[in-house]
Amino acid sequence: MSKSNDKTLTHLLDAIDEAADGTVVCMREILAAIGDRSIMPLVLAVSILIVSPLSGIPTVPTLSSVILLVLMAQAFGRRRHLWLPEILLRRELAAHRVLTATGWLRRPCAWLDAHSRPRLRVLTSGMLRPLTLVVCMLTAATFPFLEILPFVSSFCAGAIAMIAFGVITRDGLWVLAGYVQVAVLASIAVWARPG
Repeated sequence: MSKSNDKTLTHLLDAIDEAADGTVVCMREILAAIGDRSIMPLVLAVSILIVSPLSGIPTVPTLSSVILLVLMAQAFGRRRHLWLPEILLRRELAAHRVLTATGWLRRPCAWLDAHSRPRLRVLTSGMLRPLTLVVCMLTAATFPFLEILPFVSSFCAGAIAMIAFGVITRDGLWVLAGYVQVAVLASIAVWARPG
């Protein structure tokens, strides 16, 4: 997938749909469809799927959290090809659930594709790139704790998706939007904390 591709999200959804052509789909098949040469497209794919109603399926937010943390740790190490442990590669979801999720995401993803372009590029690379990974990792680490609240992890996944999308398209405005969403969610969590 080209970083300059103006159909980034639409093409990701196409790749996921292609992988989900049977009764079940596993992470190995999604990885094969997306490719293993770049980590951020897979981070984006996992996070946009959790934005969808898939986040309401028990254990899916926790599984996605583990996958995202493993992927972003490798991004820190600048691995050229990503790696996931066999236990994660074998995890399966019903293909019809995945296709429902990608169908649900089509319209908002098409809108995002149409409204992205290279801008505020300083936020997407260089010295600030590690910041994007740290913010995404800290946000992904909250998924298991949010699993008891149905669909709440979708909001956190949305922030990760915006940041990953901004990095891939070199559009710092979406990275900034992701940071703002993380800050708002963190403020709500602090405000709502008992005592």
